[in-house]
Amino acid sequence: MNSIGLRQVLPKVFKNRADLHSDVWNENIEFKKGETYLLEAASGTGKSSLCSYIYGYRYDYIGEITFDGRSILNLKVNDWVKIRKQHLSILFQELRLFPELTAYENIKLKNSLTHYRKEDEIKTWFELLGIADKMKTKVGQISFGQQQRVAFIKALCQPFDFILLDEPISHLDNENARVMTQILLKEVMNTGAGLIVTSIGKHLPMVYSKTLQL
Repeated sequence: MNSIGLRQVLPKVFKNRADLHSDVWNENIEFKKGETYLLEAASGTGKSSLCSYIYGYRYDYIGEITFDGRSILNLKVNDWVKIRKQHLSILFQELRLFPELTAYENIKLKNSLTHYRKEDEIKTWFELLGIADKMKTKVGQISFGQQQRVAFIKALCQPFDFILLDEPISHLDNENARVMTQILLKEVMNTGAGLIVTSIGKHLPMVYSKTLQL
């Protein structure tokens, strides 16, 4: 996948809003592989909705979303399975981890499906992100900021052409945000992937190819 296109996309709930001023909604936008994008937004402007639209989880919008020029409305179940396994990774704002499993079990569950990362590599990320001592702790028993770091590692346990990160550092301190950025930039540079980050204020400390106001 080399591009994600938005053609006059707008959440249906915003259809009758006359006060909408956005660089994204009701515009023609193209996200290109190899570029980094920051979507700045106030709460309630649809950033999480946009991520769900692109990932094919929700369709309550008007307009068109395309992958390499092909409308995602034309994708079949098997197409989505391939896309989510090989081309598109996501870190949801609500993280979507299994609270009854340990931090490491959550990662192992994903990696056992993709066989994409070596165990030593995963453990190194746990150490760099300061959560090595939480690997055997159930996710439901660790802080939200620690859960964010677990979910981040999980998102990296698959190949991708684009990775979507919805408020990935909302509960992280500056040092952990910096480490996460270093890990992410290394992966993006190694693979040539595209990066789309949403933020309502605090965002990954990096230079972005383009910043858009949602």
